[in-house]
Amino acid sequence: MAASGGTRAILTALLANTGIAVAKFLGFLVTRSSAMLAESIHSVADVSNQLLLLLGGRRSRRAPTATHPFGFGRERYFWSFVVALVLFSVGAAFAVFEGIRKVRQPHHLEEVGWGVAILVFAVLLETWALRTAVVVAIPERGDLTWREFVIRTRNPELAVILLEDAGALLGLVIALTAIGLSSATGEPRWDGVGTILIGILLGAIAIVLAREMKSLLVGESAGEADRSAIIEAIATTPGVVSLVHLRTQHLGPDEILVGARVVFDPGLDVAGVTATVDVVEERVRQVVPSAGPIYVEPADPT
Repeated sequence: MAASGGTRAILTALLANTGIAVAKFLGFLVTRSSAMLAESIHSVADVSNQLLLLLGGRRSRRAPTATHPFGFGRERYFWSFVVALVLFSVGAAFAVFEGIRKVRQPHHLEEVGWGVAILVFAVLLETWALRTAVVVAIPERGDLTWREFVIRTRNPELAVILLEDAGALLGLVIALTAIGLSSATGEPRWDGVGTILIGILLGAIAIVLAREMKSLLVGESAGEADRSAIIEAIATTPGVVSLVHLRTQHLGPDEILVGARVVFDPGLDVAGVTATVDVVEERVRQVVPSAGPIYVEPADPT
């Protein structure tokens, strides 16, 4: 995970959200704003999520065992999926519940100025966290749009952090707007409406994350660029007549299982085929360092 740059983004988000959670809770105690409380719970959930991502990264580095011969790389996908569930159950559900309660039983806000100041402070910290995640993600994103990157990346930590931080910023804007409208109009129900909107936002992010992490858990092939590079490396290897078919699957963000059926030159003896297979594996790893384990099966020329 350190090689992928995910750890830096996670630690930055962890530090930022810890400070934000403390500030928001103080803001809630001062203002009694339900939107502020929802944002506080949101930040606590984010802190828990970052700790879960770090746990997943650590567990994924365990050595393979007889029961798990391909290692534990998918632990990162599993814990990222748990993050989506936590975000939905703790963040979204609580915010919607609290918002409905506030709309039905409104009460006026107190010390609005302090609440606004704390939210602005939270915006600054969250911007720092999001900027770090963006900087880390840019080399992997390439020519993809941000939406395409989140959908296609095999790096679960970056997808989670990017969506969490972007959602947190938007949630802060909603909270600021709700508090401002409540103060300007004297109608405290705006605070409850803002809280409900924050809950809906968190729910939408959780659903997107759950869908993407489920796809990775089930097993996704190598990306189009990696797959094309693998095909080119195999097909152009001396001694290889043709590539019959190729199967790839991510065992983790930085490990790709490769299985290929190849037609070899009929003039090669057993030793020649073995040597060619070794060259195929070497060439594939040169163009896609994360490829491995690699299995090459001879195919009937006919």
